[in-house]
Amino acid sequence: MKKAIRILGLFLLVFFAVTSFSSCSDDDDPANNDFFAGTYRGSVSYNDDDDDISTDNGSVFVTKIASGTKYNFAFSNGIPDLNGVEFNQEGDHTLVMVGSTATSYIRIDNNELKILYLKDGRTWTANCTR
Repeated sequence: MKKAIRILGLFLLVFFAVTSFSSCSDDDDPANNDFFAGTYRGSVSYNDDDDDISTDNGSVFVTKIASGTKYNFAFSNGIPDLNGVEFNQEGDHTLVMVGSTATSYIRIDNNELKILYLKDGRTWTANCTR
């Protein structure tokens, strides 16, 4: 009888261990985590009244901030950063800047970062990949 209880207890322990490992979700949407954070490399540029910076070998470091819907963009080559830009999810795995228009947008997907951002007479652009 003790042997049967011991075997049943061992079976239940193995059963709970297996079900707890298999119940974890593998289908997290990348838009809900830090999937888009990281370094994107490619062409970047910046233009204002005083500066005109452009390079094909630039980079943009993307970080998600605490709000969960806002991102910061740190450019290379002395280009001023863009901070606190708010995003909405579009489609399955794409983030698009809130208030995007044909002449001002930021779009991030699985492998690409595209920026055309105009503000106060200043223009940022990026066409980068990871």
